[in-house]
Amino acid sequence: MMPNVTRGDRMAGLVSYLVGGGRHNEHTEPHLVAGDHALMAWYDDAELSGENAKAIARHLDRPRTAMGVDVKGGHVWHASLSLRAEEGIRTDQEWAAIAQDFVSAMGFDDNDGTKSPCRWVAIRHGLSQAGNDHVHIAVNLVREDGTKASTHLDYQRAQNAARALEVKYGLEQLESTKGERATRGYSPAEQARVEERSALMAQRKYEQHAARIGGEQPEWHRLDPRERQARITAEVRLNAPRNDLARSVRAAAGASENEAEFVRRLRRSGVLVRPRFAEGTTDVITGYSVASRPSNGERPIWYGGGQMGRDLTLPRLREGWPDTAAGATDAAAEWQAAKRGRRPVAPGREMREPDPELWHRHTEEVAELREQLRAVPLDDRDTWSTVARQTAGAFAAWSNAVEETPGDLAEASDALAKSAQTYRRPVKPQRAGRVAMSGATMLLASVARGGQGTAAQLALLRQLMNLSQAVYDAAKAAGEARQAANVATAVRERVMNVRRQLEAAPVAAPTSTTTSPTTSPTTSTATATATATATATAPKVDRAAIVDASVQEALERMQRAEENRSKTTGSPVPPQVEPARPRTTTKPGADRGPER
Repeated sequence: MMPNVTRGDRMAGLVSYLVGGGRHNEHTEPHLVAGDHALMAWYDDAELSGENAKAIARHLDRPRTAMGVDVKGGHVWHASLSLRAEEGIRTDQEWAAIAQDFVSAMGFDDNDGTKSPCRWVAIRHGLSQAGNDHVHIAVNLVREDGTKASTHLDYQRAQNAARALEVKYGLEQLESTKGERATRGYSPAEQARVEERSALMAQRKYEQHAARIGGEQPEWHRLDPRERQARITAEVRLNAPRNDLARSVRAAAGASENEAEFVRRLRRSGVLVRPRFAEGTTDVITGYSVASRPSNGERPIWYGGGQMGRDLTLPRLREGWPDTAAGATDAAAEWQAAKRGRRPVAPGREMREPDPELWHRHTEEVAELREQLRAVPLDDRDTWSTVARQTAGAFAAWSNAVEETPGDLAEASDALAKSAQTYRRPVKPQRAGRVAMSGATMLLASVARGGQGTAAQLALLRQLMNLSQAVYDAAKAAGEARQAANVATAVRERVMNVRRQLEAAPVAAPTSTTTSPTTSPTTSTATATATATATATAPKVDRAAIVDASVQEALERMQRAEENRSKTTGSPVPPQVEPARPRTTTKPGADRGPER
Protein backbone atom coordinates (compact mmCIF):
# COMPACT_ATOMS: atom_id res chain seq x y z
CA MET A 1 0.00 0.00 0.00
CA MET A 2 1.30 3.41 -0.99
CA PRO A 3 0.16 6.54 0.92
CA ASN A 4 0.44 9.90 -0.82
CA VAL A 5 0.12 12.89 1.54
CA THR A 6 -0.54 16.50 0.49
CA ARG A 7 -1.51 19.72 2.29
CA GLY A 8 -3.64 22.70 1.29
CA ASP A 9 -6.12 25.32 2.49
CA ARG A 10 -9.17 24.79 0.25
CA MET A 11 -11.38 22.00 1.56
CA ALA A 12 -14.14 22.83 -0.95
CA GLY A 13 -11.69 22.54 -3.85
CA LEU A 14 -10.39 19.16 -2.69
CA VAL A 15 -13.80 17.58 -2.06
CA SER A 16 -15.19 18.98 -5.32
CA TYR A 17 -12.29 17.41 -7.22
CA LEU A 18 -12.78 14.03 -5.52
CA VAL A 19 -16.50 14.08 -6.32
CA GLY A 20 -16.02 15.48 -9.84
CA GLY A 21 -14.97 13.70 -13.01
CA GLY A 22 -11.21 13.89 -12.47
CA ARG A 23 -8.44 15.14 -14.75
CA HIS A 24 -9.15 12.49 -17.38
CA ASN A 25 -12.82 11.87 -16.56
CA GLU A 26 -11.79 8.67 -14.74
CA HIS A 27 -13.86 9.18 -11.57
CA THR A 28 -16.99 7.02 -11.39
CA GLU A 29 -19.73 6.83 -8.74
CA PRO A 30 -18.06 8.96 -6.04
CA HIS A 31 -19.39 8.07 -2.59
CA LEU A 32 -18.42 8.05 1.06
CA VAL A 33 -17.04 4.93 2.68
CA ALA A 34 -16.11 6.37 6.09
CA GLY A 35 -16.04 9.60 8.06
CA ASP A 36 -17.53 11.16 11.16
CA HIS A 37 -20.96 9.90 12.24
CA ALA A 38 -22.93 12.93 11.06
CA LEU A 39 -21.65 12.71 7.48
CA MET A 40 -22.25 8.95 7.26
CA ALA A 41 -25.79 9.38 8.61
CA TRP A 42 -26.56 12.08 6.05
CA TYR A 43 -25.00 10.58 2.91
CA ASP A 44 -24.21 6.91 3.66
CA ASP A 45 -23.02 5.34 0.36
CA ALA A 46 -25.16 7.39 -2.03
CA GLU A 47 -23.52 8.80 -5.14
CA LEU A 48 -22.41 12.37 -4.45
CA SER A 49 -23.11 15.47 -6.50
CA GLY A 50 -21.40 18.83 -6.71
CA GLU A 51 -23.83 20.33 -4.20
CA ASN A 52 -23.12 17.44 -1.84
CA ALA A 53 -19.41 18.16 -2.15
CA LYS A 54 -19.91 21.78 -1.09
CA ALA A 55 -22.05 20.77 1.88
CA ILE A 56 -19.50 18.15 2.99
CA ALA A 57 -16.70 20.72 2.74
CA ARG A 58 -18.67 23.24 4.84
CA HIS A 59 -19.26 20.60 7.51
CA LEU A 60 -15.58 19.62 7.59
CA ASP A 61 -14.45 23.27 7.66
CA ARG A 62 -16.84 24.33 10.42
CA PRO A 63 -14.37 24.11 13.38
CA ARG A 64 -11.81 26.26 11.58
CA THR A 65 -14.24 28.89 10.33
CA ALA A 66 -16.07 29.12 13.64
CA MET A 67 -12.93 29.32 15.75
CA GLY A 68 -10.98 31.49 13.35
CA VAL A 69 -7.90 29.24 13.61
CA ASP A 70 -5.08 29.49 11.06
CA VAL A 71 -2.81 26.51 10.43
CA LYS A 72 0.64 27.09 8.95
CA GLY A 73 0.96 25.15 5.71
CA GLY A 74 -2.81 24.74 5.34
CA HIS A 75 -5.51 23.14 7.46
CA VAL A 76 -6.55 20.59 4.80
CA TRP A 77 -4.67 17.29 5.13
CA HIS A 78 -5.20 14.85 2.25
CA ALA A 79 -3.96 11.29 1.85
CA SER A 80 -4.66 8.73 -0.86
CA LEU A 81 -4.17 5.04 -0.06
CA SER A 82 -3.57 2.96 -3.18
CA LEU A 83 -3.20 -0.76 -3.92
CA ARG A 84 -1.54 -2.28 -6.96
CA ALA A 85 -3.91 -3.42 -9.72
CA GLU A 86 -2.70 -6.99 -9.17
CA GLU A 87 -4.10 -6.95 -5.62
CA GLY A 88 -7.67 -6.73 -6.90
CA ILE A 89 -10.58 -4.58 -5.74
CA ARG A 90 -11.61 -4.19 -2.10
CA THR A 91 -15.17 -3.71 -0.87
CA ASP A 92 -16.49 -0.50 0.65
CA GLN A 93 -16.58 -2.17 4.07
CA GLU A 94 -12.90 -3.12 3.81
CA TRP A 95 -11.91 0.38 2.72
CA ALA A 96 -13.99 1.87 5.55
CA ALA A 97 -12.09 -0.21 8.11
CA ILE A 98 -8.76 0.66 6.49
CA ALA A 99 -9.54 4.38 6.44
CA GLN A 100 -10.72 4.37 10.06
CA ASP A 101 -7.57 2.59 11.21
CA PHE A 102 -5.38 4.92 9.17
CA VAL A 103 -6.94 8.02 10.74
CA SER A 104 -6.51 6.49 14.20
CA ALA A 105 -2.88 5.63 13.53
CA MET A 106 -2.23 9.22 12.41
CA GLY A 107 -3.73 10.53 15.67
CA PHE A 108 -6.58 12.46 14.02
CA ASP A 109 -9.27 10.75 16.12
CA ASP A 110 -9.90 11.41 19.82
CA ASN A 111 -6.46 9.95 20.67
CA ASP A 112 -7.76 7.40 23.20
CA GLY A 113 -10.24 9.91 24.58
CA THR A 114 -7.65 12.54 25.47
CA LYS A 115 -8.43 15.01 22.67
CA SER A 116 -11.28 16.31 20.60
CA PRO A 117 -11.42 14.53 17.21
CA CYS A 118 -10.79 16.03 13.80
CA ARG A 119 -13.54 16.04 11.21
CA TRP A 120 -12.66 13.80 8.29
CA VAL A 121 -14.14 11.86 5.40
CA ALA A 122 -13.04 8.99 3.13
CA ILE A 123 -14.20 9.13 -0.51
CA ARG A 124 -14.01 6.40 -3.12
CA HIS A 125 -14.50 7.08 -6.83
CA GLY A 126 -13.47 3.99 -8.78
CA LEU A 127 -10.11 2.83 -10.10
CA SER A 128 -7.22 5.00 -11.20
CA GLN A 129 -6.01 5.17 -14.81
CA ALA A 130 -3.52 2.41 -14.01
CA GLY A 131 -6.29 0.20 -12.59
CA ASN A 132 -5.32 0.70 -8.93
CA ASP A 133 -8.03 0.53 -6.29
CA HIS A 134 -7.70 3.42 -3.86
CA VAL A 135 -9.42 5.71 -1.37
CA HIS A 136 -9.00 9.41 -0.55
CA ILE A 137 -9.02 10.75 3.01
CA ALA A 138 -9.61 14.45 3.70
CA VAL A 139 -8.99 15.77 7.23
CA ASN A 140 -9.49 19.18 8.82
CA LEU A 141 -6.46 19.68 11.05
CA VAL A 142 -8.43 21.98 13.36
CA ARG A 143 -10.11 19.80 15.97
CA GLU A 144 -13.66 20.41 17.11
CA ASP A 145 -12.47 22.27 20.20
CA GLY A 146 -10.28 24.62 18.16
CA THR A 147 -6.93 22.95 18.90
CA LYS A 148 -4.61 21.90 16.10
CA ALA A 149 -3.74 18.31 15.23
CA SER A 150 -0.05 17.51 15.08
CA THR A 151 1.50 16.97 11.65
CA HIS A 152 5.02 16.37 12.98
CA LEU A 153 6.70 13.76 10.75
CA ASP A 154 3.34 13.04 9.13
CA TYR A 155 4.93 11.61 5.97
CA GLN A 156 6.89 9.04 7.97
CA ARG A 157 3.91 8.32 10.22
CA ALA A 158 1.77 7.72 7.14
CA GLN A 159 4.31 5.19 5.86
CA ASN A 160 4.35 3.43 9.24
CA ALA A 161 0.54 3.36 9.28
CA ALA A 162 0.52 1.87 5.77
CA ARG A 163 2.96 -0.86 6.82
CA ALA A 164 0.74 -1.62 9.82
CA LEU A 165 -2.33 -1.85 7.57
CA GLU A 166 -0.49 -4.31 5.33
CA VAL A 167 0.15 -6.54 8.32
CA LYS A 168 -3.35 -6.24 9.79
CA TYR A 169 -5.32 -6.78 6.58
CA GLY A 170 -2.97 -9.19 4.82
CA LEU A 171 -2.15 -6.78 1.99
CA GLU A 172 0.92 -7.08 -0.20
CA GLN A 173 3.77 -5.70 1.86
CA LEU A 174 5.96 -3.01 0.37
CA GLU A 175 9.22 -4.80 -0.38
CA SER A 176 11.25 -1.61 -0.73
CA THR A 177 10.83 -0.95 3.00
CA LYS A 178 11.71 -4.49 3.99
CA GLY A 179 14.68 -4.59 1.62
CA GLU A 180 15.70 -0.99 2.42
CA ARG A 181 15.65 -0.04 -1.26
CA ALA A 182 13.52 2.06 -3.61
CA THR A 183 13.64 3.50 -7.11
CA ARG A 184 13.04 7.14 -8.01
CA GLY A 185 9.58 8.35 -9.03
CA TYR A 186 8.57 10.65 -11.87
CA SER A 187 7.12 14.16 -11.88
CA PRO A 188 3.76 14.63 -13.67
CA ALA A 189 5.41 16.45 -16.57
CA GLU A 190 8.06 13.76 -17.00
CA GLN A 191 5.42 11.04 -16.76
CA ALA A 192 3.41 12.71 -19.53
CA ARG A 193 6.44 12.80 -21.83
CA VAL A 194 7.22 9.16 -21.07
CA GLU A 195 3.66 8.06 -21.82
CA GLU A 196 3.62 9.93 -25.14
CA ARG A 197 6.92 8.38 -26.18
CA SER A 198 5.80 4.92 -25.01
CA ALA A 199 2.58 5.11 -27.04
CA LEU A 200 4.54 5.83 -30.23
CA MET A 201 7.02 3.04 -29.51
CA ALA A 202 4.27 0.52 -28.71
CA GLN A 203 2.51 1.34 -32.00
CA ARG A 204 5.77 0.99 -33.93
CA LYS A 205 6.58 -2.40 -32.39
CA TYR A 206 3.05 -3.68 -32.99
CA GLU A 207 3.10 -2.68 -36.64
CA GLN A 208 6.52 -4.30 -37.13
CA HIS A 209 5.26 -7.48 -35.45
CA ALA A 210 2.12 -7.52 -37.61
CA ALA A 211 4.19 -7.09 -40.78
CA ARG A 212 6.54 -9.89 -39.74
CA ILE A 213 3.89 -12.54 -39.02
CA GLY A 214 1.64 -11.50 -41.93
CA GLY A 215 -2.02 -12.41 -42.26
CA GLU A 216 -5.02 -10.34 -41.31
CA GLN A 217 -4.00 -8.26 -38.32
CA PRO A 218 -6.12 -5.40 -36.93
CA GLU A 219 -4.72 -1.92 -37.26
CA TRP A 220 -3.31 -0.23 -34.16
CA HIS A 221 -6.25 2.10 -33.63
CA ARG A 222 -8.68 -0.82 -34.00
CA LEU A 223 -7.11 -2.91 -31.23
CA ASP A 224 -9.08 -3.61 -28.10
CA PRO A 225 -8.44 -0.59 -25.79
CA ARG A 226 -7.29 -2.86 -22.95
CA GLU A 227 -4.76 -4.64 -25.16
CA ARG A 228 -3.54 -1.33 -26.57
CA GLN A 229 -3.13 0.13 -23.06
CA ALA A 230 -1.30 -3.00 -21.90
CA ARG A 231 1.20 -2.64 -24.74
CA ILE A 232 1.74 1.03 -23.92
CA THR A 233 2.20 0.29 -20.21
CA ALA A 234 4.84 -2.33 -21.04
CA GLU A 235 6.84 0.33 -22.89
CA VAL A 236 6.66 3.02 -20.19
CA ARG A 237 9.60 1.84 -18.11
CA LEU A 238 11.84 1.15 -21.10
CA ASN A 239 11.25 4.49 -22.82
CA ALA A 240 11.83 6.88 -19.95
CA PRO A 241 14.73 9.21 -20.88
CA ARG A 242 16.02 8.91 -17.33
CA ASN A 243 16.20 5.12 -17.69
CA ASP A 244 18.10 5.41 -20.97
CA LEU A 245 20.66 7.64 -19.28
CA ALA A 246 20.83 5.35 -16.25
CA ARG A 247 21.71 2.38 -18.47
CA SER A 248 24.45 4.43 -20.17
CA VAL A 249 25.90 5.45 -16.80
CA ARG A 250 25.58 1.94 -15.37
CA ALA A 251 27.30 0.45 -18.42
CA ALA A 252 30.16 2.97 -18.35
CA ALA A 253 30.70 2.49 -14.62
CA GLY A 254 30.66 -1.30 -14.89
CA ALA A 255 33.22 -1.37 -17.71
CA SER A 256 35.66 1.11 -16.12
CA GLU A 257 38.66 0.33 -13.96
CA ASN A 258 38.89 3.87 -12.55
CA GLU A 259 37.01 7.16 -12.41
CA ALA A 260 38.88 8.78 -15.30
CA GLU A 261 37.97 5.89 -17.61
CA PHE A 262 34.36 6.20 -16.43
CA VAL A 263 34.23 9.84 -17.58
CA ARG A 264 35.74 8.98 -20.94
CA ARG A 265 33.39 6.04 -21.53
CA LEU A 266 30.42 8.15 -20.53
CA ARG A 267 31.33 10.83 -23.06
CA ARG A 268 32.04 8.18 -25.70
CA SER A 269 28.50 6.81 -25.30
CA GLY A 270 27.15 10.12 -26.61
CA VAL A 271 25.67 11.67 -23.48
CA LEU A 272 26.46 15.14 -22.16
CA VAL A 273 28.43 15.15 -18.89
CA ARG A 274 28.67 17.93 -16.32
CA PRO A 275 30.65 17.66 -13.04
CA ARG A 276 29.71 19.34 -9.76
CA PHE A 277 32.68 20.85 -7.92
CA ALA A 278 33.03 21.44 -4.22
CA GLU A 279 32.43 25.05 -3.29
CA GLY A 280 35.45 27.23 -4.05
CA THR A 281 37.39 24.50 -5.92
CA THR A 282 37.89 23.31 -9.48
CA ASP A 283 39.57 19.99 -8.77
CA VAL A 284 37.36 18.40 -6.08
CA ILE A 285 34.37 16.72 -7.71
CA THR A 286 31.45 15.87 -5.44
CA GLY A 287 28.89 14.76 -8.02
CA TYR A 288 27.84 14.82 -11.65
CA SER A 289 24.85 15.12 -13.95
CA VAL A 290 24.17 13.83 -17.46
CA ALA A 291 21.78 14.69 -20.28
CA SER A 292 20.82 13.33 -23.67
CA ARG A 293 21.85 15.42 -26.64
CA PRO A 294 18.87 17.68 -27.41
CA SER A 295 17.34 18.33 -30.78
CA ASN A 296 18.00 21.62 -32.53
CA GLY A 297 16.49 24.52 -30.63
CA GLU A 298 15.94 22.55 -27.43
CA ARG A 299 17.77 22.72 -24.12
CA PRO A 300 19.24 19.59 -22.48
CA ILE A 301 17.45 18.13 -19.47
CA TRP A 302 20.01 17.26 -16.80
CA TYR A 303 19.74 14.41 -14.30
CA GLY A 304 22.02 13.94 -11.32
CA GLY A 305 23.38 10.52 -10.49
CA GLY A 306 21.07 10.18 -7.50
CA GLN A 307 18.04 11.09 -9.63
CA MET A 308 18.69 8.16 -11.96
CA GLY A 309 19.35 5.61 -9.23
CA ARG A 310 20.52 5.36 -5.66
CA ASP A 311 23.42 3.18 -6.80
CA LEU A 312 24.62 5.74 -9.38
CA THR A 313 25.71 8.55 -7.07
CA LEU A 314 29.39 9.38 -7.42
CA PRO A 315 30.31 8.30 -3.85
CA ARG A 316 28.81 4.85 -4.47
CA LEU A 317 30.46 4.47 -7.85
CA ARG A 318 33.83 5.39 -6.33
CA GLU A 319 33.60 2.47 -3.91
CA GLY A 320 34.54 0.10 -6.73
CA TRP A 321 37.52 2.08 -8.02
CA PRO A 322 41.04 2.49 -6.61
CA ASP A 323 41.39 5.47 -4.28
CA THR A 324 44.76 7.02 -5.11
CA ALA A 325 46.08 10.55 -5.43
CA ALA A 326 47.16 9.97 -9.03
CA GLY A 327 43.73 8.54 -9.89
CA ALA A 328 41.98 11.55 -8.36
CA THR A 329 44.18 13.93 -10.38
CA ASP A 330 43.50 12.07 -13.63
CA ALA A 331 39.77 12.00 -12.92
CA ALA A 332 39.68 15.74 -12.16
CA ALA A 333 41.39 16.45 -15.48
CA GLU A 334 38.82 14.37 -17.37
CA TRP A 335 35.91 16.01 -15.54
CA GLN A 336 37.26 19.47 -16.39
CA ALA A 337 37.66 18.49 -20.05
CA ALA A 338 34.07 17.24 -20.07
CA LYS A 339 32.80 20.47 -18.55
CA ARG A 340 34.59 22.56 -21.19
CA GLY A 341 33.70 20.27 -24.10
CA ARG A 342 37.35 19.46 -24.86
CA ARG A 343 38.88 16.20 -26.02
CA PRO A 344 39.68 13.50 -23.42
CA VAL A 345 42.98 14.24 -21.71
CA ALA A 346 44.44 10.72 -21.75
CA PRO A 347 42.44 8.19 -23.83
CA GLY A 348 42.77 4.67 -22.44
CA ARG A 349 41.65 1.13 -23.09
CA GLU A 350 38.15 2.25 -24.13
CA MET A 351 39.73 3.21 -27.48
CA ARG A 352 41.34 -0.18 -28.11
CA GLU A 353 39.80 -3.33 -29.55
CA PRO A 354 39.69 -6.09 -26.90
CA ASP A 355 41.86 -9.16 -27.41
CA PRO A 356 39.70 -12.15 -28.44
CA GLU A 357 41.48 -14.25 -25.80
CA LEU A 358 39.93 -12.06 -23.11
CA TRP A 359 36.49 -13.54 -23.76
CA HIS A 360 37.41 -16.93 -22.36
CA ARG A 361 39.37 -15.45 -19.46
CA HIS A 362 36.64 -13.11 -18.30
CA THR A 363 33.99 -15.79 -18.75
CA GLU A 364 35.94 -17.98 -16.35
CA GLU A 365 36.33 -15.06 -13.93
CA VAL A 366 32.57 -14.55 -13.84
CA ALA A 367 32.12 -18.28 -13.25
CA GLU A 368 34.63 -18.12 -10.38
CA LEU A 369 32.75 -15.15 -8.93
CA ARG A 370 29.54 -17.21 -8.96
CA GLU A 371 31.31 -19.99 -7.07
CA GLN A 372 32.60 -17.49 -4.48
CA LEU A 373 29.08 -16.14 -3.99
CA ARG A 374 27.85 -19.57 -2.90
CA ALA A 375 29.53 -18.91 0.44
CA VAL A 376 27.80 -15.53 0.89
CA PRO A 377 24.65 -15.65 3.08
CA LEU A 378 21.50 -14.94 1.12
CA ASP A 379 20.48 -12.29 3.66
CA ASP A 380 23.72 -10.31 3.16
CA ARG A 381 21.96 -7.32 1.54
CA ASP A 382 25.16 -5.32 0.97
CA THR A 383 26.92 -7.97 -1.08
CA TRP A 384 23.91 -8.90 -3.17
CA SER A 385 23.09 -5.28 -4.00
CA THR A 386 26.66 -4.91 -5.30
CA VAL A 387 26.34 -8.07 -7.40
CA ALA A 388 23.00 -6.89 -8.78
CA ARG A 389 24.50 -3.53 -9.77
CA GLN A 390 27.44 -5.15 -11.55
CA THR A 391 25.28 -7.67 -13.41
CA ALA A 392 22.85 -4.93 -14.41
CA GLY A 393 25.80 -2.93 -15.71
CA ALA A 394 26.91 -5.85 -17.89
CA PHE A 395 23.47 -6.23 -19.46
CA ALA A 396 23.23 -2.45 -19.90
CA ALA A 397 26.57 -2.35 -21.75
CA TRP A 398 25.43 -5.17 -24.02
CA SER A 399 22.10 -3.44 -24.67
CA ASN A 400 23.78 -0.13 -25.56
CA ALA A 401 26.08 -1.95 -27.98
CA VAL A 402 23.59 -4.04 -29.95
CA GLU A 403 20.04 -2.73 -29.39
CA GLU A 404 18.90 0.27 -31.43
CA THR A 405 15.89 0.68 -29.14
CA PRO A 406 15.59 -0.68 -25.59
CA GLY A 407 14.82 -4.39 -25.79
CA ASP A 408 15.31 -7.64 -23.91
CA LEU A 409 18.78 -6.82 -22.60
CA ALA A 410 17.66 -3.37 -21.44
CA GLU A 411 14.70 -4.84 -19.57
CA ALA A 412 16.93 -7.44 -17.90
CA SER A 413 19.28 -4.66 -16.80
CA ASP A 414 16.43 -2.57 -15.38
CA ALA A 415 15.02 -5.52 -13.44
CA LEU A 416 18.36 -6.38 -11.84
CA ALA A 417 19.14 -2.71 -11.12
CA LYS A 418 16.14 -2.52 -8.78
CA SER A 419 17.94 -4.87 -6.37
CA ALA A 420 20.82 -2.39 -6.20
CA GLN A 421 18.74 0.65 -5.18
CA THR A 422 19.48 0.43 -1.45
CA TYR A 423 18.90 3.34 0.93
CA ARG A 424 22.37 3.18 2.42
CA ARG A 425 25.78 2.53 0.92
CA PRO A 426 27.06 -1.06 1.10
CA VAL A 427 29.37 -1.62 4.04
CA LYS A 428 31.78 -4.05 2.39
CA PRO A 429 31.65 -3.93 -1.41
CA GLN A 430 33.14 -6.96 -3.17
CA ARG A 431 36.24 -5.61 -4.90
CA ALA A 432 37.28 -9.02 -6.24
CA GLY A 433 33.91 -9.41 -7.90
CA ARG A 434 34.18 -5.88 -9.23
CA VAL A 435 37.36 -6.71 -11.11
CA ALA A 436 35.79 -9.78 -12.72
CA MET A 437 32.63 -7.97 -13.78
CA SER A 438 34.58 -4.95 -15.01
CA GLY A 439 36.33 -7.08 -17.61
CA ALA A 440 33.13 -8.80 -18.71
CA THR A 441 31.27 -5.50 -19.02
CA MET A 442 34.14 -4.01 -21.02
CA LEU A 443 33.89 -6.88 -23.52
CA LEU A 444 30.11 -6.59 -23.85
CA ALA A 445 30.41 -2.84 -24.45
CA SER A 446 32.59 -3.61 -27.47
CA VAL A 447 30.38 -6.30 -29.04
CA ALA A 448 29.27 -4.02 -31.86
CA ARG A 449 32.90 -3.39 -32.83
CA GLY A 450 33.82 -7.06 -33.09
CA GLY A 451 34.95 -9.88 -30.85
CA GLN A 452 35.29 -13.65 -30.93
CA GLY A 453 31.78 -14.28 -32.27
CA THR A 454 28.49 -15.57 -30.95
CA ALA A 455 30.02 -18.64 -29.28
CA ALA A 456 32.01 -16.50 -26.84
CA GLN A 457 29.02 -14.20 -26.27
CA LEU A 458 26.82 -17.20 -25.54
CA ALA A 459 29.29 -18.59 -23.00
CA LEU A 460 29.47 -15.26 -21.18
CA LEU A 461 25.69 -14.91 -21.31
CA ARG A 462 25.32 -18.25 -19.54
CA GLN A 463 27.52 -17.09 -16.69
CA LEU A 464 25.61 -13.81 -16.40
CA MET A 465 22.42 -15.87 -16.18
CA ASN A 466 24.01 -17.78 -13.32
CA LEU A 467 24.68 -14.49 -11.51
CA SER A 468 21.09 -13.43 -12.16
CA GLN A 469 20.05 -16.74 -10.63
CA ALA A 470 22.02 -15.85 -7.50
CA VAL A 471 20.34 -12.43 -7.27
CA TYR A 472 16.98 -14.16 -7.65
CA ASP A 473 17.81 -16.59 -4.82
CA ALA A 474 18.78 -13.70 -2.53
CA ALA A 475 15.57 -11.76 -3.25
CA LYS A 476 13.43 -14.84 -2.71
CA ALA A 477 15.19 -15.72 0.56
CA ALA A 478 14.66 -12.16 1.81
CA GLY A 479 10.91 -12.48 1.29
CA GLU A 480 10.89 -10.02 -1.63
CA ALA A 481 8.55 -12.06 -3.80
CA ARG A 482 7.72 -9.28 -6.24
CA GLN A 483 11.34 -8.39 -6.97
CA ALA A 484 12.24 -12.08 -7.24
CA ALA A 485 9.46 -12.49 -9.81
CA ASN A 486 10.77 -9.47 -11.77
CA VAL A 487 14.27 -10.96 -11.89
CA ALA A 488 12.90 -14.40 -12.83
CA THR A 489 10.86 -12.91 -15.66
CA ALA A 490 13.84 -10.90 -16.90
CA VAL A 491 15.99 -14.02 -17.07
CA ARG A 492 13.41 -16.58 -18.13
CA GLU A 493 11.83 -14.50 -20.89
CA ARG A 494 14.09 -11.62 -21.87
CA VAL A 495 17.54 -13.10 -21.53
CA MET A 496 16.40 -16.44 -22.91
CA ASN A 497 15.20 -14.58 -26.02
CA VAL A 498 18.73 -13.23 -26.46
CA ARG A 499 20.17 -16.68 -25.88
CA ARG A 500 17.95 -18.24 -28.55
CA GLN A 501 19.00 -15.54 -31.01
CA LEU A 502 22.67 -16.23 -30.34
CA GLU A 503 22.17 -19.99 -30.67
CA ALA A 504 20.40 -19.49 -34.00
CA ALA A 505 23.16 -17.27 -35.37
CA PRO A 506 26.06 -18.81 -37.37
CA VAL A 507 28.85 -19.76 -34.96
CA ALA A 508 32.37 -18.78 -35.95
CA ALA A 509 35.12 -21.30 -35.39
CA PRO A 510 37.27 -20.49 -32.35
CA THR A 511 40.83 -19.33 -32.93
CA SER A 512 43.70 -21.67 -32.20
CA THR A 513 44.89 -19.55 -29.28
CA THR A 514 41.62 -19.75 -27.40
CA THR A 515 40.37 -22.69 -25.41
CA SER A 516 36.76 -23.67 -26.02
CA PRO A 517 34.44 -22.13 -23.42
CA THR A 518 32.84 -25.50 -22.80
CA THR A 519 35.97 -26.63 -20.95
CA SER A 520 34.99 -24.51 -17.97
CA PRO A 521 33.75 -26.80 -15.18
CA THR A 522 30.87 -24.45 -14.35
CA THR A 523 29.76 -23.85 -17.93
CA SER A 524 28.84 -27.50 -18.55
CA THR A 525 25.85 -27.13 -16.24
CA ALA A 526 24.95 -23.58 -17.25
CA THR A 527 22.04 -24.63 -19.47
CA ALA A 528 20.30 -26.57 -16.72
CA THR A 529 20.94 -23.77 -14.24
CA ALA A 530 19.52 -21.11 -16.55
CA THR A 531 16.43 -23.19 -17.29
CA ALA A 532 15.71 -23.59 -13.60
CA THR A 533 16.17 -19.89 -12.82
CA ALA A 534 12.57 -19.11 -12.02
CA THR A 535 11.89 -22.30 -10.07
CA ALA A 536 15.04 -22.58 -7.97
CA THR A 537 14.47 -23.14 -4.27
CA ALA A 538 16.33 -20.82 -1.94
CA PRO A 539 16.78 -21.11 1.84
CA LYS A 540 14.05 -19.23 3.65
CA VAL A 541 14.79 -16.27 5.88
CA ASP A 542 11.86 -15.46 8.16
CA ARG A 543 11.71 -11.71 7.64
CA ALA A 544 7.93 -11.51 7.45
CA ALA A 545 7.69 -11.96 11.21
CA ILE A 546 9.90 -8.95 11.86
CA VAL A 547 7.80 -5.84 12.53
CA ASP A 548 9.45 -2.47 13.04
CA ALA A 549 8.84 -0.80 16.40
CA SER A 550 7.08 2.17 14.81
CA VAL A 551 4.84 -0.18 12.83
CA GLN A 552 4.07 -2.11 16.00
CA GLU A 553 3.14 1.14 17.72
CA ALA A 554 0.75 2.00 14.88
CA LEU A 555 -0.86 -1.44 15.18
CA GLU A 556 -1.38 -0.97 18.89
CA ARG A 557 -2.93 2.46 18.37
CA MET A 558 -5.33 0.97 15.80
CA GLN A 559 -6.30 -1.77 18.24
CA ARG A 560 -7.00 0.67 21.08
CA ALA A 561 -9.07 2.93 18.82
CA GLU A 562 -11.11 -0.05 17.63
CA GLU A 563 -11.82 -1.10 21.23
CA ASN A 564 -12.89 2.45 22.14
CA ARG A 565 -15.23 2.65 19.13
CA SER A 566 -16.90 -0.60 20.15
CA LYS A 567 -17.76 0.87 23.56
CA THR A 568 -19.44 4.04 22.25
CA THR A 569 -22.29 4.81 19.88
CA GLY A 570 -21.87 7.67 17.44
CA SER A 571 -24.50 10.37 17.07
CA PRO A 572 -25.83 11.59 13.71
CA VAL A 573 -26.03 15.07 15.22
CA PRO A 574 -22.72 16.93 14.90
CA PRO A 575 -21.32 18.46 18.09
CA GLN A 576 -22.01 22.13 18.64
CA VAL A 577 -19.09 24.32 17.61
CA GLU A 578 -19.16 27.66 19.38
CA PRO A 579 -17.88 30.65 17.41
CA ALA A 580 -14.73 32.27 18.72
CA ARG A 581 -15.37 35.17 21.07
CA PRO A 582 -13.86 38.51 20.00
CA ARG A 583 -10.77 39.35 21.94
CA THR A 584 -10.90 42.37 24.27
CA THR A 585 -7.91 44.21 25.56
CA THR A 586 -7.60 46.32 28.67
CA LYS A 587 -5.50 49.40 29.07
CA PRO A 588 -4.07 50.90 32.26
CA GLY A 589 -6.38 53.48 33.78
CA ALA A 590 -7.30 55.23 37.00
CA ASP A 591 -8.91 52.09 38.42
CA ARG A 592 -6.41 49.47 37.18
CA GLY A 593 -2.72 49.08 36.50
CA PRO A 594 0.30 50.28 38.43
CA GLU A 595 -1.08 53.82 38.73
CA ARG A 596 -3.95 52.66 40.89
